[in-house]
Amino acid sequence: MTTICICGSGTMGSGIAQVSAMAGFKTILYDVSNEIVVKAKIKIDNDLQTLVEKQKISSEKKESIRQHLSFSSNINDCIADVILEAVIEKPEIKISLFNQLAFLNSNETIFASNTSSLSLSAIAKEIKEPGRVAGLHFFNPAPVMKLVEVVKADKTSETTISKLVELTKAFGKTPVVCKDSPGFIVNRVARPYYIESLRLVEEGLTDFETIDRLLENQGFKMGPFKLMDLIGNDINYAVSCSVYDQLNKPERLKPSDIQKEKVEKGDLGKKSGRGYYGYK
Repeated sequence: MTTICICGSGTMGSGIAQVSAMAGFKTILYDVSNEIVVKAKIKIDNDLQTLVEKQKISSEKKESIRQHLSFSSNINDCIADVILEAVIEKPEIKISLFNQLAFLNSNETIFASNTSSLSLSAIAKEIKEPGRVAGLHFFNPAPVMKLVEVVKADKTSETTISKLVELTKAFGKTPVVCKDSPGFIVNRVARPYYIESLRLVEEGLTDFETIDRLLENQGFKMGPFKLMDLIGNDINYAVSCSVYDQLNKPERLKPSDIQKEKVEKGDLGKKSGRGYYGYK
């Protein structure tokens, strides 16, 4: 594996592209919107410059990383050994993208999804040769977070999983292999962290700032409300709804009306400038 293509140039896609290029892979970052591609290029350049200023990498290393990166809004440029999608969390869009790229690429190309909650088995069955389809779930911010879930769908081959584990290690990350299930491992475990915190606020027992402060004082690096703002309330709420529905709607995992209202108002967190907290 020498060439990696990331489809979707948002926060996750650009972060994964930076990881790939820093690991020495030829990396293509694609998005249908040229404007988003340009923003992603600027963000990666700024992030690399920050690493130079912090003396984490040299100026020469920065230039080498940039040489490994290319940016495109032309889907015909998406030819690679591994295609990793980080597009909107709608299965029909992911399926359509993978099928377009399956036509352009060889039968050996691996198709990986960064989905955090959708059924990979349902996506894979719509793709030619589903044995080469799997999950590769990074966490935000991708350049910093070490854990990556390598998700095996019903028909994913062991060869595909082995190659993705190898790739994840080459990225300098820690792979954890899991089966396709609602929320995989991390998002399944994390639901009570968010939902119980939201429930306490709904019931008027406390406020979100107090909960964040208490949990951070107990050793959590980030309280649930700060973390939801970082992830994006739209993404976090969508994952909660997906896990809730796929597990037959247990009351303990019912998504919060507070977060639903945040999403409807556009208070998505850091990326929108306002969530549970305000951001400049």
